[in-house]
Amino acid sequence: MCRAIGFVFGIAVYAFFFAVFLYSIGFVGNLTVPKTIDSGVAGPLVMAVIVNLVLLSVFAVQHSVMARPAFKAAWTRLVPAYLERTLYVLLSSIALALIYAFWQPMPGVIWSVPEGAATYLVQGVFWLGWLIVLISTFLISHFDLFGLSQIYANLRQRPFKGAPFRKHLFYRLVRHPMMTGFMIAFWAAPVMTLGHLLFAIVTTAYMVVAVYRFEEKDLIAEIGDEYLDYREEAGAFFPKLGRKGSMTQPGE
Repeated sequence: MCRAIGFVFGIAVYAFFFAVFLYSIGFVGNLTVPKTIDSGVAGPLVMAVIVNLVLLSVFAVQHSVMARPAFKAAWTRLVPAYLERTLYVLLSSIALALIYAFWQPMPGVIWSVPEGAATYLVQGVFWLGWLIVLISTFLISHFDLFGLSQIYANLRQRPFKGAPFRKHLFYRLVRHPMMTGFMIAFWAAPVMTLGHLLFAIVTTAYMVVAVYRFEEKDLIAEIGDEYLDYREEAGAFFPKLGRKGSMTQPGE
């Protein structure tokens, strides 16, 4: 019964995450959702900046701290190990939802792309960024990333085995294509407002710091020399210029 409850809980959390993910597209792209990055009545600029920075900081702290191995080791003394990833996804989704609910618009226009072909081009790049994000999750095991594999293994009373380290498609070119996709989506705006610019700058800075300061250190500790070699072959977010040689999957 506990295993079944855990499985249902994991499915519910995944559904909530996916709804938040879809809302993210509408929020950043000013599409058909109730609250977007530029909608609403603007208040005092200084207060808007403070509120928005606090919201982004809550997500950044939660997202980074809970991903660290030391935190996971302590956390799984309190919660079942098979639910660790599901709870991480749940809290990350809640942190994102808080941003979308309480974001303060800052409507000053920084740049505006002329209507017509240029607008469609930028919008196409925007959708390309989100597509890269989604495809990248499947390249590294979508179901592991969002806790579904873990709860399914627990339901079947089998040990969970994470996906092996793989370097294919986008991962042959860059080490963190999901982050690349987010960066593209966040910056591809036909109309860049002050609020959107703040969002893009802070989230991009967070991704860069999180990758170089925390995530890559954890990956080196986990994978070892193979990841060090990978760092020489592929750029973090964008392909290296003049890259020599081809990357192969382990065992090739």
